[in-house]
Amino acid sequence: MSKSFLILAFSFYCMVCTGKMPAINPKAYSADIIIYGGTSAAIIAAVEAVHSGKSVLVVSPDSHLGGLSSGGLGFTDTGNKSVIGGLSREFYHRVWLHYNDNAAWKWEKHSEFGNKGQGTVAMDGENRTMWIFEPHVAEAVFEELVKENNIRVLRNEWLDREKGVEKRDGRIISVKTLSGIHVSGKMFVDATYEGDLMAAAGVSYFVGREANTVYGESYNGVQAGIKERGHFFKDPIDPYKVPGSKESGLLYGISPDPIAGNGSGDKKVQAYCFRLCLSDHPGNRIPFPKPAHYDPANYELVARVLDTGWMDWFAKYDRIPNKKTDTNNHGPFSSDFIGGNYDYPEANYARRKEIIAAHEEYQKGLFYFLSNDKRVSDEVRGKMSIWGLAADEFKENGNWPRQLYIREARRMTGVYVTTEHEVTGKTQVSDPVGMGSYGMDSHNIQRYVTSEGKVQNEGDVQVKLKYPYSISYGSILPKKGECTNLLVPVCVSASHIAFGSIRMEPVFMILGQSAVAAACLAIENKIAVQDISYEMLKKRLLERGQVLQMLKTDQN
Repeated sequence: MSKSFLILAFSFYCMVCTGKMPAINPKAYSADIIIYGGTSAAIIAAVEAVHSGKSVLVVSPDSHLGGLSSGGLGFTDTGNKSVIGGLSREFYHRVWLHYNDNAAWKWEKHSEFGNKGQGTVAMDGENRTMWIFEPHVAEAVFEELVKENNIRVLRNEWLDREKGVEKRDGRIISVKTLSGIHVSGKMFVDATYEGDLMAAAGVSYFVGREANTVYGESYNGVQAGIKERGHFFKDPIDPYKVPGSKESGLLYGISPDPIAGNGSGDKKVQAYCFRLCLSDHPGNRIPFPKPAHYDPANYELVARVLDTGWMDWFAKYDRIPNKKTDTNNHGPFSSDFIGGNYDYPEANYARRKEIIAAHEEYQKGLFYFLSNDKRVSDEVRGKMSIWGLAADEFKENGNWPRQLYIREARRMTGVYVTTEHEVTGKTQVSDPVGMGSYGMDSHNIQRYVTSEGKVQNEGDVQVKLKYPYSISYGSILPKKGECTNLLVPVCVSASHIAFGSIRMEPVFMILGQSAVAAACLAIENKIAVQDISYEMLKKRLLERGQVLQMLKTDQN
């Protein structure tokens, strides 16, 4: 028996006797791939890691998984569905399976729902997919994927954005959460809507919209006075509290700042809202609640819009199964809280919480006003009376959606910046990792007073695309000098207006899967994510069922 072994044995004996065993950190975790976020992209990315034979850990700030897909956006913005492949398509296939069971139809019969939708087919029997669904169904599918793949998810864990990212030689070594959890890995994926891990890792990004001159675009910067936009004031409406009296002050939500020149850039972001799940079924409907700080004066502007005879308030009560809706913003004054989100992308957690609460107050107040205030016509109040929050959705949150629609926050400035040139097909990419097809869509960004003294919205852009387009691998990659083991499939490297097309949930899932496929190749070859062979990545993505490009002759 060697002397060293005896010394080691004696030392262990002493530690046992004295109770001074080496400390084991119960809050330390490690995996090949660490995914930060609880979005649809995060869960799909984690599934890909398991399918690729890698260990994975999801660190989620959210308790409920799926982001906006399970947070109210059940009327999926798909564009050309043929470009949605891989695990993203698998998600919609599982939704289809759910609704093929008659037990799924509680408040209406399957046959009654049919195949309704405005450009979005609910059930595609030929391709065994369904694109319109209830929030709790989407969440159940994500939870099913987590369970089937034995994915470990640390919930309600928030990144320490100030000192929680440890880097060495251009690589993230570990991240720490505010609760003290310490997570190390070989590769990291930021799958949040905000891009907090990306920013904390020192990766370049942009907030707002670039001037048109930056990338030679037409639709990116300020877009004032362009009448073909959809969500603007079509009739002249007085912006002042007392009509005609500038001295009385502006109505709530109208900016006093002069509008900048068209095409110029700024740091403002397109408006957010909650996608409400409403019901008109008496057995599953609760009245719109009156918020704690309700002020009917905040909604005088929508009353003036209704006074003009505008009756399209109900145009975006898009039907989802079981007599419910996915209710989105529509028209000149609606659920978008224009201007209420400018500092959200960079704000600390406490401030973000305030902004989210303000959006909830605004939107609850709006629906309460339209349902109850005498300033609103009997006709509108009568139509509103048949609607209420769906009683069987978001039950732990007062039937209110958990996820604010963060349409845009930070956007990485990465290896390749996707612009309107790629989205419109003027420029082709050589290294596609997925495809988009939805039109370039920016919601309004500001509400201002025109030179004629009337109120107007600005920032709304809706440009339909002729063909789907490919998204470059470089758009989910940081620059190599900034980080070599991070991928960003949600806050991708794109201009404001290009992101307006990319920012759809099916695309986020596509890019989440492709990001982890690339991360796995980088691990296997012990190289930076920027150095992997695209041909190897392409081969793997095609094996996974991803759609990377389409010839124009194949496109509808």
